[in-house]
Amino acid sequence: MEPAHQQHETRFTPVTLEALRRSLSLFAQERQWEKFHTPRNLVLALVGEVGELAEIFQWRGEVAAGLPGFSQAELAHVGQELSDVLLYLLRLADVCGVDLGRAALAKLADNAARYPAEQCRGKADKYTAYSSGQQGDAAAHSQQQQQQQQQQQQQQQQVAPLARMLQQAQAS
Repeated sequence: MEPAHQQHETRFTPVTLEALRRSLSLFAQERQWEKFHTPRNLVLALVGEVGELAEIFQWRGEVAAGLPGFSQAELAHVGQELSDVLLYLLRLADVCGVDLGRAALAKLADNAARYPAEQCRGKADKYTAYSSGQQGDAAAHSQQQQQQQQQQQQQQQQVAPLARMLQQAQAS
């Protein structure tokens, strides 16, 4: 059994999120299912599929990467449920107008900033525990408020001359 910290590498079939999105959209159109594919319905279906995936792992305890001890039928079942989750997630992103690839890359970049490898290696603390330029929630909120106030002051300074001109024009 390989240690928990070792990575199990899986090779994926080269397919793009866009190709899957188009296939799902066409699939729904051909069946006239667009009216059923509302964000709410898709989220509920997605949660249901995640539940089905979770049932496979329920009561097994920790399972090592690569799923040793799973039968071929169980591995196939995991693949089916993971596919259901992926497809509902892609369809939801499409219906919501979210470029999932772009959003995922942005999230990875955000997580890299929040969890600097040299500070959090081997730890599972929340990002606020690391000093990566990210600050605690209260400090970040305070900084955001200060930035908003500065922006409002700058906007008022820019608008003030225009407001005076408007008042002068209305007075004459």
